[in-house]
Amino acid sequence: MKTLAALFLLITATAAAQAPSQPAAPARPRGNMLISRAVPDPAAVERGQKVFSANCSFCHGSNAQGGDSGPDLVRSELALDDDRGDKIGPVILQGRPGKGMPAFHLPPDQILDIAAFLRARQQAAIDRNAYTILNVVTGDPEKGREYFSEHCSKCHSPAGDLAGVGKKYDPVALQSRFLYPRPRPGDSHPVESKVTVTLPTGQTYSGTLEYLDDFDVALRDAAGDYHSFSREGRLKVEVHDPLAAHAELLKKYSDADMHNILAYLVTLK
Repeated sequence: MKTLAALFLLITATAAAQAPSQPAAPARPRGNMLISRAVPDPAAVERGQKVFSANCSFCHGSNAQGGDSGPDLVRSELALDDDRGDKIGPVILQGRPGKGMPAFHLPPDQILDIAAFLRARQQAAIDRNAYTILNVVTGDPEKGREYFSEHCSKCHSPAGDLAGVGKKYDPVALQSRFLYPRPRPGDSHPVESKVTVTLPTGQTYSGTLEYLDDFDVALRDAAGDYHSFSREGRLKVEVHDPLAAHAELLKKYSDADMHNILAYLVTLK
């Protein structure tokens, strides 16, 4: 009987030694996987915001996106990995003296509420479709007209190319158009840069710019023929970008300028 028992133990030990090792548990999902987690209870989020505002906002900002001395908790790896306060709870209770964070002796229910508030902030940041665009027409149309007259009227006309532009585009699209007037799919008259290339022999080629970098330039002439040149040597390249003035103005606009211009453009019905 003892022999059989010893044999059984030997077989069991051998089988255990030969058993394949279990794969490591998958890492907890982060990033946009957070949006698939349960949405926190709105009442807990509201309570958590109040507790956070009273205890944490001085360092971490009122929206948990960081302050003068505290990090952004919306993008914090520890906070993103938190599950109902299991990661942030110990930090709240113990503090981080080496980083200037004191301990906060909050009850468990308040830590859960803070965790719910942070989870809601994280999910809101991840869910692009949940963003609400507020009213962007907040400027002074008369000041916008004055700015337009001084800086834009050499190229554009309210009665010409911009006639009816306030009816053609909604305010958000209109603001994007004058700040970043790049060609868009479906534009009936796309804005194109022109280029003139002068060879060392003096021969010139002109047309629509197709490609340009530090090494090559390419254009399509009026007949539709494609020409490509290496920029090595004494090749001269002159580019006329009709949007260059917009790029320069973008460096100079104040926040008030942008809103005033938009407020004026929406009146061009």
